[in-house]
Amino acid sequence: MNPAIAARPVWPTSRTLRVGSVSYLNAKPLIHGLENDPNVDLQLAVPAKLLDGLRSRQFDVALLPVIDYQRLRDARIVPSGGIGCDGPTLTVRIFSRSPIETITALACDVESHTSVALARIVLAERFGIWPRFVDLPEPAATDAMLLIGDKVVSHAPVGMEHQLDLGAAWKELTGKPFVFAVWIARFGTDLADLPDRLRQARDRGLADLPNIVARHAVPRGWPADLAMKYLSVYLKFEIGPAQLDAIRLFHDLASKYGIIESPRPLDLY
Repeated sequence: MNPAIAARPVWPTSRTLRVGSVSYLNAKPLIHGLENDPNVDLQLAVPAKLLDGLRSRQFDVALLPVIDYQRLRDARIVPSGGIGCDGPTLTVRIFSRSPIETITALACDVESHTSVALARIVLAERFGIWPRFVDLPEPAATDAMLLIGDKVVSHAPVGMEHQLDLGAAWKELTGKPFVFAVWIARFGTDLADLPDRLRQARDRGLADLPNIVARHAVPRGWPADLAMKYLSVYLKFEIGPAQLDAIRLFHDLASKYGIIESPRPLDLY
């Protein structure tokens, strides 16, 4: 690890800061070292559970699907990092036994609200189809499914030769990057120095990717070289003007297809 990063400063804080995150490999660079920070209480959950945790103030900040920003009316984006792409994602993918344009029902991995919304938008905008969306049953019981996360690599379904990477499809449709998740806090929450801590955690993680791969990817069934490419090439962890613009477009299209109500502007911490 870079000695300058290892010798990072520790800011004083008057209370423990509660951080909710997913446990997927794609979040590991964002939370690297936070489990050892005495001023941070890091809790891991699936994306769909993090929104409830922020609503109930179980967390001061949570790594939420970007669609959930519109479902929490007093949400604020903390632009200290996020999970996004600028083309293929590798791990947000539709698998189908028949051509994508013939899908009539899509069984969805319900762990990510954003990925399900993105699938609806892509299928409507690119293919002109509005399939029925259902929660994912046993893989053998469906002819088309949306899978996200590590299982796309470690437990990819067999016999489904038609596949669609939703990050690549979004890029082709819009020319923009895509953001799946961002740090979000509720309005009025005093985060003290937490935004700086989150930025430094991200920088530590990106400087220590080989260790992250060895500790968190290989034990989950990832080939080490693929995991390294996934974290260093496929995924993007910055939240800047281009990413915020892409989030706004995603919210507009989600409203167009009735996934959310009329979107409110982005409020940044």
